[in-house]
Amino acid sequence: MKLPNLENALVEDQKITEYLLSDENSGGKSAFFLAFGFTVSHPQAMRDALLAHTKEHPVAQISETPHGIKVIIEGKMHTPDGRSPRIRSVWIINTGKDVPRLVTAYPL
Repeated sequence: MKLPNLENALVEDQKITEYLLSDENSGGKSAFFLAFGFTVSHPQAMRDALLAHTKEHPVAQISETPHGIKVIIEGKMHTPDGRSPRIRSVWIINTGKDVPRLVTAYPL
């Protein structure tokens, strides 16, 4: 099974620039992603890689939360430097909505 409504998946620039690639907010995730060539100045590269990740790998886990349906996807991610580290991306489909939105991503 793939991420439901994958074609509408949302990865916000702020999630990338102010969270995943931010030394202040990501809890060490930024060092991991920056080491593979992602940059704050080009968030589109990370967005594209995260969306490709969801297209290439099946759902590993799905669960209901108070906020909606949480979906976890695990597998290799293409990076700007050509390597393919394994990551976990976490998505939420908020209650009453049908758009999956990226919550976080981190190395496996």
